[in-house]
Amino acid sequence: FQDADVIIEHETRTAPIHQGYIEPHAGTAMWNPDGTLTLWSSSQGHFNVRDQTARLMDLPVSKVKAIPMEIGGGFGGKTLVYCEPLAAALARKSGRPVKVQMSRTEVFEATGPTSGTRIKVKLGATQDGKFTAAEAHLVYEAGAYPGSPVSPGCQCMMAPYQIPNAWIEGFDVLVNRPKSAAYRAPGVPASAFAMETAIDILCEKLGMDPLQFRLLNSSEEGMRSPTGPVWPKVGFKETVQAAIDHPHNHVPLEGPYRGRGVASGFWRNNTGPSSAVAVVHPDGRVRLTEGSPDIGGTRTSVSQQFAETLGIAIDDVNPTVGDTDSVGFTSVTGGSGVTFKTGRAAYEAAQEIKTKMRERAAKTWDCPVEDVEYKDGMVVNTTNPEQQLTFKQIAARQNATGGPITASAGVNPGGAGPSLATHIVDVEVDPETGKVTILRYTAVQDAGKAIHPSYVEGQIQGGVAQGIGWALNEEYFFNDEGHMVNASFLDYRMPTSLDLPMLDTVIVEVANPTHPYGVRGVGETPVIPPLAAISNAIYHALGVRYSELPMSPGRVLEGIWSQNGNGKA
Repeated sequence: FQDADVIIEHETRTAPIHQGYIEPHAGTAMWNPDGTLTLWSSSQGHFNVRDQTARLMDLPVSKVKAIPMEIGGGFGGKTLVYCEPLAAALARKSGRPVKVQMSRTEVFEATGPTSGTRIKVKLGATQDGKFTAAEAHLVYEAGAYPGSPVSPGCQCMMAPYQIPNAWIEGFDVLVNRPKSAAYRAPGVPASAFAMETAIDILCEKLGMDPLQFRLLNSSEEGMRSPTGPVWPKVGFKETVQAAIDHPHNHVPLEGPYRGRGVASGFWRNNTGPSSAVAVVHPDGRVRLTEGSPDIGGTRTSVSQQFAETLGIAIDDVNPTVGDTDSVGFTSVTGGSGVTFKTGRAAYEAAQEIKTKMRERAAKTWDCPVEDVEYKDGMVVNTTNPEQQLTFKQIAARQNATGGPITASAGVNPGGAGPSLATHIVDVEVDPETGKVTILRYTAVQDAGKAIHPSYVEGQIQGGVAQGIGWALNEEYFFNDEGHMVNASFLDYRMPTSLDLPMLDTVIVEVANPTHPYGVRGVGETPVIPPLAAISNAIYHALGVRYSELPMSPGRVLEGIWSQNGNGKA
């Protein structure tokens, strides 16, 4: 900090908020005559359901089968187990199948919001806009038991930037409130809210455009993050540059009580063990069984990678999510990891099928397998190019040439590849009511390779919508006796499509070199920038800096009154 020409300090607070999934937690358990247990539930990881229930019921995991059901939203909140062990205990005692289902109030009160936070940030920069130092102190509510997401909050808040000197410390604090749980990019939106609003304050003092400041300080391949990792190929600068070049950044914003804000966000992206099993049918279609529950269209994105590898039509792949006895262990669907890790499992299974197809063709043509090439859904004898067979022709002959063609893969791939987003938002504030209206929103994000572009767009739009709710309305409200008093969707205010304009997306593609198709996860990153972007926009609309979330109408009015000297702050 001694080398800095400008130093700013800033403190933020955020309230606990819920993931807001529509389907409540539910689970059904049935004991079988052989002493095994079958579970049905919707979760983000049925292997997790199996393992936790087996531990609580004192059973080997081989005696518990978890069958995944379609899920009505999760966003991190369904990575934990609540109902299934209770249903299993009651089913064993009653001798009958038992279903346990939470009410909406029980979901709010008992399943864990994200952490409330208090964060202090100190930044130093030279007059020409280069970071010299940064310091952050993060305090996160864990609830009644340890385990808040303060660690990813620490890891990600400064990650987009070149900061030569940094100090970050985090505290996991126990409080008499519901146990915290993961929520989309766990821990990071709150820490980015502190960092990105602090950058806005710093840019104002420097007289520097906030996007140009981010471009100047963006991290690059080979540079070391403030928390230690050396970055691989990343799209930090490309994403910020795309935001700078976007028309939204150049159209004047006219009118009173209107402001424009920008912010960036980083997510590391997760990976983990994953499995896939493929069965080739005689008609040439393929049944692809995956181990990852589908909460964002991943059956399609994984099937696309499988079909691309084999050179067959996506319509010829029939994906399904298998139970814990039908496919190998697969870690939870979370952290934006499925298209990367399970896509890799499907890719490896497809490679095995290609090998078997070449072997079957070699047997048919009585030639060395080395002379057979698989390309674009066909096998060709390279020494006699007139000998060709399509995928479907070999599938039809599989039993006669050696038996059924199946393949499986279990992987634990590294190199998930981080993702960065930069958002631009225009807001209008009603000075009479304190209501903030989103006029225009543009989200720019590096997706690595958009396997299914419209699904990527949907993920970005969904994350932005949740971030807007976090910024403007959502919070757990407790009375003096410690009871939550807004435990319903009537009183817990989440944005709907009627509250929002069309959310524009720009997909930047900087391929992840560790994945055969360049995939990076996309689902987590878009929820990170909105909190700070909207706060910065409101500041530029009113001249009032809001450092506590949500920026609800009442809180916005208090800021206006305080500025005017006719009300409390």
